[in-house]
Amino acid sequence: MVSAFEAVGLLVLLGINTALAAVLTRVFRTRLDTRWGGALYTVLLTPVALLVVTLFLGQVLGPDLGDAATVVGLTVLVPLTVGIAFDYFWMPAPEDVEVPDTL
Repeated sequence: MVSAFEAVGLLVLLGINTALAAVLTRVFRTRLDTRWGGALYTVLLTPVALLVVTLFLGQVLGPDLGDAATVVGLTVLVPLTVGIAFDYFWMPAPEDVEVPDTL
């Protein structure tokens, strides 16, 4: 049986990974000028960052989810999908956002 601490820890881990995926997706979309660069970097580099965060924070926060496929599916693929969807569907396009001039 999962304790309340483990359930809250899993929700915190999922929230952190989702926010990280959304931020990394936005950074790759705004910094890369190529058509497929942002999507390619998002698909290739963001899961690595999420896996590293899961390995470090999962030791303290996460419950025992069983096998590795469940851990990767729940703590990497689900937040990656939600983070990408959040950036592409709910945030304005990078071209539509006015950025102040910098020195």
